[in-house]
Amino acid sequence: MAERIIKLPDVGEGIAEAELVEWRVKVGDIVREDDLLAAVMTDKATVEIPSPVEGEVTWVGAEVGDTVAIGSAIVKLKVAGDSAAAEEPAEDAPAEEPAPVAAPPKAEKPAAPAAPAKLAVSPPPPKAARADAAPVQRRAPGEKPLASPAVRLKAREAGVDLRQVQGTGPAGRITHQDIDAFLLHGPEPARGGGLVEQSAVTEVKVVGLRRRIAEKMALSKSRIPHITIVEEVNVSPLEDLRATLNKKPTPERPKLTLLPFLMRAMVKALAEQPALNALYDDDAGIVRQHAAINIGIATQTPTGLIVPVVKHAEARDLWGCGIELARLAERGRDGTATRDELTGSTITITSLGALGGIATTPVINYPEVAIVGVNKMVVRPVWDGTTFVPRKMMNLSSSFDHRVIDGWDAAVFVQRLKELLENPATLFVDM
Repeated sequence: MAERIIKLPDVGEGIAEAELVEWRVKVGDIVREDDLLAAVMTDKATVEIPSPVEGEVTWVGAEVGDTVAIGSAIVKLKVAGDSAAAEEPAEDAPAEEPAPVAAPPKAEKPAAPAAPAKLAVSPPPPKAARADAAPVQRRAPGEKPLASPAVRLKAREAGVDLRQVQGTGPAGRITHQDIDAFLLHGPEPARGGGLVEQSAVTEVKVVGLRRRIAEKMALSKSRIPHITIVEEVNVSPLEDLRATLNKKPTPERPKLTLLPFLMRAMVKALAEQPALNALYDDDAGIVRQHAAINIGIATQTPTGLIVPVVKHAEARDLWGCGIELARLAERGRDGTATRDELTGSTITITSLGALGGIATTPVINYPEVAIVGVNKMVVRPVWDGTTFVPRKMMNLSSSFDHRVIDGWDAAVFVQRLKELLENPATLFVDM
C-alpha cells in the first residue's frame, strides 16, 4: 500500500486561497477515481474537487469554514501499489501532520480501521445508512432544495425530484451520497401527526456565501450612514405598455418584466446626476464617478443573495437589458456565474417581487453610494381630482450614502425615476 496526498488545485487565475464550504468524504471512506472530495468557494464561485485516484481516506486537513491556501494538502489517501508515483514525498505534508502510526491530532476524528488490501472487495455502505452520519437538517415546506450544479445534473439524469431528498450537508445541502441513498432506499416515510414538544438546537456554521453576505452587510451598515426615501409610483401606464409589447415576443424581443423599464429609467436619471453612479473610497477620501452604468441586480439563490451585474446598461435598449438580466439571473441561480459577472457594479437594484411589502430600507452595496428597491405592485384607489379610480401602484424604496449624497439630490433622483416610470413613452425619447 502507498499514500497519496491530494492538494488544493489552482481554482482560478490570481487566486491564492479558497474557503472550504463542504466535505464530501471523511476518514475511513473509500473513494473511486473522480469521486468528489470537497467543495471550495472563492469570489462567490463554488468549485468541486475530485479525487484523481481510488483509495481510502486516512486524513482530512481542514474543517468547513477554514481558508485553505492553493497547493496545501487537504486529503490523504491509502492507495494500492508501492510505486513511487503513487506516493507523494513526505515533505509535502503539513508540518503538524503526525507519522502514520502516531495518534491523530485532536482536531481529527479517530481513523477507521484500515481497509483490506483489495479495495474493491468491501465497498462502503451508503453514507445515509451509516450510524455516524451527520444529523439531517430538514427544509421548511416550499423551501428550495440546496445543491451544487453537479448534484442537480446527477438528479436530473436519474429522474430524482430534489424536493423529495433530505440533504445531510451543511445547512441541509444535498450531496451526491444523498442522491445515491435516495435511489437505494426511496424517500423517508411521512411521520404521524400530533403535537410534540421539541427541544433540539441545531447549530449551523456560517460559511461560504452566507459568511460573505454577513461580512458585506456588516461593513455597509457600520460605514455608511443611510438615508432612505420611499416614493409611490403609478405604474398603470407602464403596465399597459408592457402588456402591449409582450403580446408578440420574439427571440430578439422576449417578454419584459418591470426591471428593464426601471433600468432604462435609471440610465436616464443618472445621466443627469452622475454623482449617484459612483463608488466611494472612504479610506482614500475619493468618490469615483463612473461613465459606465453597471447595474447590479440583487438575486436570491438557494445558497443566498448574490448580485449579478448588467454591464454597460447605458448602451443597451429595453430588450437588451431584459435579455442580459434573464441570462445573469439564471446563471446566478444555478451557480455557474463567473467572477466577472458578479463584480463591477456601480449602482444596484433590489427587488422582492410579490413579497416586496409596502416599503423596505435597502442596504447599500458597499462601496456604492445608492441602491433602488422595488416593492410589490398593488391596485389602490387613487383620487384623480373628481373621483377615486383604481390604479396599479408601486413604492420605490431607495437608499443613499448620506456622507456624499445630500437629501435634496437623493429626492431629485427619486422624483425623476417616478416621472419616467409614470410616463413610460419618455423612456424611448432622447431628452
